Amino acid sequence: MVYDGIVIGLIVGWIRAGWRNGLAALSQIRIRGGWIFPVLLLIQLGLYSLHEKVQLIRDYNGYMFMVIYVAGLYMLWLNRKEKGFWWIFVGVGLNFLVMLLNGGKMPVSADAISVIDPTYAATLTDTAIASKHALLNDSTFLPFLADIIPLTLPYPRNLVISIGDVIMNFGIFIYLQQILLAHKHRSSFVETNSHKI
Repeated sequence: MVYDGIVIGLIVGWIRAGWRNGLAALSQIRIRGGWIFPVLLLIQLGLYSLHEKVQLIRDYNGYMFMVIYVAGLYMLWLNRKEKGFWWIFVGVGLNFLVMLLNGGKMPVSADAISVIDPTYAATLTDTAIASKHALLNDSTFLPFLADIIPLTLPYPRNLVISIGDVIMNFGIFIYLQQILLAHKHRSSFVETNSHKI
């Protein structure tokens, strides 16, 4: 879901700031510990692809995801003074909390997932297949923080998301708007002053 917030934020930001200003602004982004994000992304992709092939990953998958979340939260904390990053931190933190209390897996509502993919709910009962998710049930801790919100048409992708995902993506959107529009305002200010000289 993090990719959706980035894509939507970029599209809206480019429309508001213009393509030239938008590209210039993105080239100047400096995030502390920014290298952590692509590394964590590659690790997650590796865990997904190897889950059914490597017994060690299958047995300790939940713990591995918790380590990924801790590293991600650390990177967000380093950038907490950036506009929007507190929202991102809170959203990721809520997802981390519900996963931590439920064995390292994100609980997902059977009703919500059946709207998206009826066959996927059945796979969640098989721990050998399920990787990041687990079926929400009566023993789930903090079920209101689980993946319980289905997204379908007119949204371009079928997803089940959590409250934490919503908050996180709101923060991403705020951050990207601030970055893209700040560069537009600086460019306008410089251009206006140059005409006065």
